[in-house]
Amino acid sequence: MLNRRALMAATAALGTPAIARAQAGFASRFPELVFAIIPSENASGVTERWAPFTDYLSQRLGTKVTLRIANDYAAVIEGQRAGNIHIASYGPSSFARALMTGARITAFAIEVNLDGTKGYHSVFYVKASSPYQKIEDLRGKNLGLVDPNSTSGNNVPRFALSKMGITPESFFGRVVYAGSHENAVIALNQGTVDMCANWWNDETESNLLRMARKEMVRAEDFRIIFKSEQIVNSPMALLDSLPQDLRSAIQAAVLEMPERDPAGFRRITDGKQAPWQPATNADYNPIIELNRFVDGLRRRN
Repeated sequence: MLNRRALMAATAALGTPAIARAQAGFASRFPELVFAIIPSENASGVTERWAPFTDYLSQRLGTKVTLRIANDYAAVIEGQRAGNIHIASYGPSSFARALMTGARITAFAIEVNLDGTKGYHSVFYVKASSPYQKIEDLRGKNLGLVDPNSTSGNNVPRFALSKMGITPESFFGRVVYAGSHENAVIALNQGTVDMCANWWNDETESNLLRMARKEMVRAEDFRIIFKSEQIVNSPMALLDSLPQDLRSAIQAAVLEMPERDPAGFRRITDGKQAPWQPATNADYNPIIELNRFVDGLRRRN
């Protein structure tokens, strides 16, 4: 796969007439492209964050790019398997699950942290005012997870708990799937659960801090009692059935967005992320193994 510098050079080499011809060709073959993202936040948040992306991509490709707000992680997986979602932004485990269930897709871009790393963590939050200091203190209490296909919100937590000798469904009073990372924090804040799983990059960025910036919660009301090892960051993926010229154009446009539309990129990332970099399916082989491990836990339990 072409690296970012080569993609930008190739794009720059095209003259304006050539770009116009390419755009006209895309529009005639694909009058609409669908972009979908897993529901890490509520629908209005997804729209506000990603509308600049679809607007930018529509302009660059010369064809309409529509944002589809998925109800759950599985909807994005199934949409790409069926060929109805052309471009998707996944979490690592949901992307790996799509590959494992036969989706013919290719990762083409990966999120990058401001320090240049390409990973994040799963954490367990409790209320700061709670007495809980370690996971073992929560026997019989309620656990909030995110979605069965969430990396930091289900698979990594289940892996970590297994290593501690904990089976969630028997150790906790109740295991609740909240549906999104935001909903998991809200459930904890409201007392529906006593501990919840979530994603956390570092001290400067996490889902909790995003929610605090939107004045949904106060970050100081929560406390981390467990943090995982680093997990590979989230990818974007394309349908393999798209023609090569269109796939190359989409990848080039996405990788160039931070330079060509910096305001739109800041809207997506809150200024907390470096430009995307190229990715490959092989980057997610460890996540496939994680999924298989968690699948095995479910069969045993």
